[in-house]
This record gives sequence, C-alpha cells and structure tokens, in this order.
Amino acid sequence: MKVTTAALPLLPLCQRLLPGLPALPGLPGLPGLPGLTSLAGLPGRLTGLSMTLLKASALEVAILAGHLLLYPSGIIQERRSASALPPAESDGPRTSPPAPRLPAPTSPPVILLHGFIDNRSVFLLLRRSLAQHGRHQIESLNYSPLTCDIRTAAELLGRHVEEICERTGSERVDVVGHSLGGLIARYYVQRLGGDLRVRTLVTLGTPHAGTRVVPLANAHPIVRQMRPGSAVLEELTLPSPGCRTQFVSFWSDLDRVMDPLETACLDHPDLSVQNVRVSGIGHLALPVHPAVATGIREALDAVAPQKGNGRDERAGGLTVA
Repeated sequence: MKVTTAALPLLPLCQRLLPGLPALPGLPGLPGLPGLTSLAGLPGRLTGLSMTLLKASALEVAILAGHLLLYPSGIIQERRSASALPPAESDGPRTSPPAPRLPAPTSPPVILLHGFIDNRSVFLLLRRSLAQHGRHQIESLNYSPLTCDIRTAAELLGRHVEEICERTGSERVDVVGHSLGGLIARYYVQRLGGDLRVRTLVTLGTPHAGTRVVPLANAHPIVRQMRPGSAVLEELTLPSPGCRTQFVSFWSDLDRVMDPLETACLDHPDLSVQNVRVSGIGHLALPVHPAVATGIREALDAVAPQKGNGRDERAGGLTVA
C-alpha cells in the first residue's frame, strides 16, 4: 500500500506520456490503471488469509498433540460385544439354538477407516457425533502399520465388510475413509466388487489423483502408490461401468498433505461423485471438526442420486473457520 501511495505523484506524468489512459473513477486526473483498485485492498486480503492460515495451523498442532495422547488407545482392534458376534463353530452337539442375527437396521452400519501411520483413535469425535444422531452400528477398523500395499489392505477391508454384513444382517454398509483410508476403500469398491456392499463412500482429504508432498517419504512402498501416475492410481482411472456406490469427497483448501490441493477431488466419468470444498482447516482437522462431521452425516443420510453420471459438484462447500 505504501508503494502504491508513493507512486501516485507520478501518475499525472504517465497520463501525459500516455494520453489514452482513462481517468481513475473517484480520483480526478489520475489514470485508471488496470488492477490499481484491487491493489488497494490487497493488504487487507493478505491479512485475512494470514489469520486463516494461522488459525488453521494452530488447530492442526492442537489436534496433533491430542491425537498423540489418544493414539495408544487405538492400537488394538476395538472389542465387539459377545451378543453381536456370530456363534462359534463346534463339532459337538449344540446344547442351545444359535443366536439369531440382529435385525437389519434402517441405516446401514458405518465403517471408519483411518489414514497412513494412524489408527482408529482419530475417529473418536466423529464416532461420537454419528452415534448421537442415530448411527448405532459403527465400527472403526485398523489395518496394520506394516501394510505395504493398497490392494492387500483393500482385500482385508472386503473381508471385514462381509463379516460385518453377516453379523448385523445388513446387505450394505457406509464407509468413511480419511486420507489413505479413503483410497483403500475406493480400490475395494472399484476393483474388488465392493460396490455391491458399499452404499456410500465418504473420503476426507484422500489423494485420489496422487500427492507429491514429502518426496523423501518415497522410501515407503505405500507412499509410492499414492504418487501421481502410480500403478494403483492408474487402475482406479480404468472404466467402472455400473458402479453402485455413491462417492462424497471432502477436500480442504488448506490441506498441506495434498499437493496439489485439487488432488483430493474425485473425478471419474463412471462414478457418481460430489466433491465438497472445506475452507479454514487442514488435513488433520477433517475427521475431527464438528462442521465436517455434520457434512458427513448429511452425506450418509442423503438419498443417493442417479448412479454413474460422473457428476462433479464443486459449487457446494463448508466454511468452518
């Protein structure tokens, strides 16, 4: 702003040298230089952006600190009540009839799948939010931190889904995947026939087109599979005609794990997709922030539109900070 003000005395000279320049509205005798009006408001916009970045960064640090404290509690798989487990197989005669399966609920079970080097503890707040709003069959799955292949993790997810459907009596499930978890669930849906079981797949900050962040992390094979142009991501670009799953992808304009940011948007001609832009928070806050949790609940409760229309709805979004 100071530079612009200091240059104002020179503008009459420019007007004489360039007589074709129009006068700047509101400032008689000053030329209407393109962009001058927008430059006047630039410092304010930069200040607003800096404050948003500062708030988002502080929130990311706070979430990381809290998650490190909760991380040990999510290392082991969650326990299931004995009444929900299928009857054990036995070679001897049965002394009592097998316990009946639970009746199919009005809403399908929800499976929560964490991201890279993480565990189910990341979904503590989201799980509580879903339960408070009527979702009582929620399961947070852990895949091994030693997992080195998205395909293998997707096969394991498929076995979990079949077991959950058998135990609950539900024909289909909903899945919410954070970061890498969303990519694993997507591979299961598109490449392993999981669209027969997954009604809605919600992804949070998932690198659908691959991310270039932290090149040194390429030492890990699963990170290499999340790079643009990897064999796994190329498989996901193949045709998926008749896919029955509805996709909802939440992506943040302050997500520093996604490079470029738009890689968290899902774009495939055979998939029914809604991309939801989230403004004001970073990568770690996506499965934690209450506004995003509300958006996830609405996505799971919404009536799915016509499948396979390749729709990309980026107009809608959430401003959470």
